[in-house]
Amino acid sequence: MNGLFLRLGAPLLAAIVCAANVHAQDRVLNLYSARHYQADEALYRDFTAETGIKINRIEADDNAIFERLRSEGQRSPADVILMVDAARLAAAQRAGLFQPIKSPVLAQRIPAKWHAGDSSQGVEWFGFSTRARVIVYNKDTIRPKDVATYASLANPKNRGKVCTRSGAHPYMLSLVSALIARNGEAATEAWARGMVANAARPPRGGDTDQIKAVASGECGAALTNSYYYVRLARSPRPQDRALMSRVGFIWPDQNGQGTHLNVAGAGVARHAPHRAAAIKFLEYLASDRAQAYFANGNNEWPVVKTVQLDNPTLAALGNFKAETVPIGAIAAGVPAAQRILDRVGYR
Repeated sequence: MNGLFLRLGAPLLAAIVCAANVHAQDRVLNLYSARHYQADEALYRDFTAETGIKINRIEADDNAIFERLRSEGQRSPADVILMVDAARLAAAQRAGLFQPIKSPVLAQRIPAKWHAGDSSQGVEWFGFSTRARVIVYNKDTIRPKDVATYASLANPKNRGKVCTRSGAHPYMLSLVSALIARNGEAATEAWARGMVANAARPPRGGDTDQIKAVASGECGAALTNSYYYVRLARSPRPQDRALMSRVGFIWPDQNGQGTHLNVAGAGVARHAPHRAAAIKFLEYLASDRAQAYFANGNNEWPVVKTVQLDNPTLAALGNFKAETVPIGAIAAGVPAAQRILDRVGYR
């Protein structure tokens, strides 16, 4: 009897241990993130409290994450890849760093406009929050009607007045890709040449630098992501309030195709060892609670339209007409955008 118990017990014990190990592995999520926002800390804590899944994070800029994933290859422990901007996400997609997934929760919560990948095979990555590419201008030197559209920034009347980031930066690549989808390559290349001709200085710096250059009068107008503008507008620092008093804000193309939107997005890594936990995390990012963190903590718009904002400064910007170009089309057009910017010498 005891021998029989031992013979049956050993395999049973091994099976129990194996099941326990699998269960323990499912309680872990390895996140490679290019987001570095304080509000995200609460988001991660809430996910762990809700699910019991511990998040191990690797945080770096997008390029460093991209290179790490490529060097790790099939050995990569990454479960979820979280990046900022469609151009960066598109590069990761072209490199085969995502795997397609099908989730009824994500399909229902996130509008199809923010899905990237072949829908018949599954979605490779989703946009979870949006930010608008807006125009800021110097109130003392520029009339708002002269810089009301993206096209107006390339108009000869604004010669020597326009500032932007580098033409190699993903924010610019995504905008140009959207313009290709809206207007075609020939018209977009003509626009890019006009932008080069109208530059107040060689493209440089981040979006906050563009806003400060407009306030100082070095630039008459500039492109920036909306959340940089709101961040400065919400600042309690007297010097920031003084700076923002000199800067005006425009939703571009409100009488045309609308303001360009970009995303922070994420997908399940190609070789994710904890695939179920990864999908659960993406589904959590689409929850009302997580979506509210994007809006209220980092001044982004949630992609789930039923989420209520509690961010007076963001709400004070008002409603606006957004472009309708799907994020997948923007991602696909990034290589063409880079070729155009290279041809016109947009450095």
